Amino acid sequence: MSGAKSIVHDQEQSRFVIYVDDQEAGFAEYSQEGNVRDFNHTVVDPEFRGQGLSKPLISEALLETKEEGLEIKASCSAVEAFVEKNPDFKELLA
Repeated sequence: MSGAKSIVHDQEQSRFVIYVDDQEAGFAEYSQEGNVRDFNHTVVDPEFRGQGLSKPLISEALLETKEEGLEIKASCSAVEAFVEKNPDFKELLA
């Protein structure tokens, strides 16, 4: 039952947001100090859970962070687990 997905970097709110059919379904929040972006909170709204949204959300957030030349810190357990399962992102860890 999942529809069209899009991921947007909301820099004002310091988070990456995933939308399903133009409805906000979740986000990966971060704080940034210097060139380190600390992902500290990832949320998928209850009605959208179980659709595999956190993986593309975190992946896109980390890819864009890499493209910006920044390092990451994984204070959020979901981001930490994602990095563990996707070793190519470990090089981004500060």
